[in-house]
Amino acid sequence: MMTADPINDAILRALAADGRISNLQLADKVGLSPSACLRRVQELERKGVIKGYRARLDPVQTDKAYLVYVAVGLSEHTKAAQEGFERAMQQADQVTECHNVAGAFEYILRVEVADLPAYKAFHTDILGTVPHVRSITSYMVMGSPKDVRG
Repeated sequence: MMTADPINDAILRALAADGRISNLQLADKVGLSPSACLRRVQELERKGVIKGYRARLDPVQTDKAYLVYVAVGLSEHTKAAQEGFERAMQQADQVTECHNVAGAFEYILRVEVADLPAYKAFHTDILGTVPHVRSITSYMVMGSPKDVRG
């Protein structure tokens, strides 16, 4: 997090670690008055440096305990094929991230479902029916020793 301002960097680190920290606690942590701290946070939000705040949900209790990263290759490398694939992934609730990448395949997906049968249904009924999908390689996550996403 480089904003060329050490106080803003400290604010961003603190908010990334705990988005629910009170302004009073945040101000104390970064060495500012509460009003000055609030102004900086609002400015970071206005500039789009802070894009939002979210809750981290328990995957077991939300039926998303089965995490799979999926590498997808397309049979055509046209704009229309990519746009069609991306539209289909926008509609798939199981897909929580879709990244267009360079390399041996075109996309990496983060898929969150309840269990293996739910993933098989997604693989067959959704991903397997999208036009231009040439290859699907699934990587089931067995553990996550580090995950710093908000």
